[in-house]
Amino acid sequence: MALKQILTEPNKILREKSLPVDKVDEDVQKLIDDLLETMYAAPGIGLAAIQIGIPKRVIVLDIAQKDGQKNPICFINPEIIEKSINNSTYEEGCLSVPGQFAEIDRPDKCYVKYLDYHGQPKEIKAEGMLATCIQHEMDHLEGILFIDYLSRLKKSMIIKKLSKQKKAIERIVV
Repeated sequence: MALKQILTEPNKILREKSLPVDKVDEDVQKLIDDLLETMYAAPGIGLAAIQIGIPKRVIVLDIAQKDGQKNPICFINPEIIEKSINNSTYEEGCLSVPGQFAEIDRPDKCYVKYLDYHGQPKEIKAEGMLATCIQHEMDHLEGILFIDYLSRLKKSMIIKKLSKQKKAIERIVV
């Protein structure tokens, strides 16, 4: 396992569509292990492969970790089969949009098909925060960030702020 650098907005790689995984092999399992290690170290509760610069349809989540217990779930080639017509609102943040948060409305339930760590087909009916997290991470696979749901003005202010932060970091001389 290895810690990877998480890409931050603005970065054109984050806007790429991720490609399906053809075969779940040791390389994909290593990617999942690296994603989990990176997510836990960040710390975060979800991470998509594209966020570390790898455009594969792989995401990891662990919404239980705040209790000290780890309960990671990995999704390979996830597909939302059905979404609720009812929405719920959560304040979302993102490791690729550091320090920024906004209330986002999403369907409160979703039914997802995916492959697990071993390439076995699975299905999950998610609701509440799990449903929100799955949808947030799956957006990454399409090149969508949570700030894309905000008004153009709010989104532009956030991107401007993140750009300034990046430039300040790049100017540090060691």
